[in-house]
Amino acid sequence: MKHIEGTFKGSGGLNLYYQSWLPDSRTQAVVVMVHGLGGHSNLFDPAVQYLVPQGYEIYAFDLRGHGRSPGRRGHINRWAEFRDDLRAFLQQIQTWRPGCPCFLWGHSLGGTIALDYALRSPDGLRGVVTSAPALGKIQISPYKLALGWLLSGIYPGFSLKLGIREDFCLRLPDVCAAYLQDPLRHEYGSARLSTEFFAIVDWIHQHAADLKIPLLTLHGSSDQVTLPEASRAFFQRLTFPDAEYREYPGNYHDLLVDVEYRKVFLDLENWVERHLESSPSCQNLGLCSS
Repeated sequence: MKHIEGTFKGSGGLNLYYQSWLPDSRTQAVVVMVHGLGGHSNLFDPAVQYLVPQGYEIYAFDLRGHGRSPGRRGHINRWAEFRDDLRAFLQQIQTWRPGCPCFLWGHSLGGTIALDYALRSPDGLRGVVTSAPALGKIQISPYKLALGWLLSGIYPGFSLKLGIREDFCLRLPDVCAAYLQDPLRHEYGSARLSTEFFAIVDWIHQHAADLKIPLLTLHGSSDQVTLPEASRAFFQRLTFPDAEYREYPGNYHDLLVDVEYRKVFLDLENWVERHLESSPSCQNLGLCSS
């Protein structure tokens, strides 16, 4: 496995950190991953360790205001910054791996970013995967949400510690301890991020019928961070026939480290393989980091 790190220019010329993991054998496809609020690209390591040996190239970047990328923690001026950052990243990957089948995978807030992008710009994507997407019902104090609405217009950068419960800590205390001590994580969200998030969630639900590419959504039934009811409601609005929703009984928000993570990865791998049938493998072209 080859690991590459670098930066690329996102919206407004901001230099965002990215990393990629490449298989030693022939590549089947590219998987581009988008993390959730307070996270960073290193948190995809379980998926990297599973998928790369199967012949998948993994690319992930730290959202602005997250991880190793610059910006105020948990803050955006407008949602389009997330969208434009992802577009710039995908365009960069396409220059490195032209003609390679590409799947977009977003987790939690990253799932919201991925769906918004796929609804607007599906060209170049073979399919989109969301795990525990944040689609409306989230476990944040109503008081803090109301404060975000109040301050977004007059003090958009005002940030609060969100107090999101790490639900997997209930049965994975060792994993939880390492997670909570991770210096690259944060727990903050700004007033403007809050209002921009709920506005884009409304837009996604309103435009669900516009989805034109395959979709796989994975959600734990006991997720107390992004509630699965919102994922179910979104799926009821879809009209595109190639869409699958899988719910894992008793699993929590962070499916990649939960007790059934092997089943989650197997379901994902089988779905991707079905959508690669009759597709040639990627050419093993050289990859240059910035």
